[in-house]
Amino acid sequence: MKETKKVLLTIDDYISLQEKGKQAGLQKIRAIIKKVAPKATEGISYQMPVFKQNGNLVYFAAAKNHYGFYPTSKPIEVFKAQLDAKGYTYSKGAIQFPADEPLPVKLIQEIVKFRIQDNEMKLVAKEKAKKVAKK
Repeated sequence: MKETKKVLLTIDDYISLQEKGKQAGLQKIRAIIKKVAPKATEGISYQMPVFKQNGNLVYFAAAKNHYGFYPTSKPIEVFKAQLDAKGYTYSKGAIQFPADEPLPVKLIQEIVKFRIQDNEMKLVAKEKAKKVAKK
């Protein structure tokens, strides 16, 4: 018999399904994001928690030995030196924060702030393009 996946509707749903040892870290990541982005809305996309404000800001998730943080590729380029200095593993659109180390609160805050500004700039550019197209 095929096992059906639980449909995740909220970040609370996601966190409640994770192993107990990861739940506090996930709640902390959520709290860090909420503090920096109080206007952002929470949701689930790709079966992961996401915060949205003028588009997707960041995703995050639990993995076996780390927390995945997915801010898109641009912030990873911008914050590359800080990521390298801390020895974090990262790829084009993902950063791994080891589960057995303290979360980098300030770095997460800076990345979320960057994403808010980036999304706002994209929105302004899109609105300008619409005005030009109407002329």
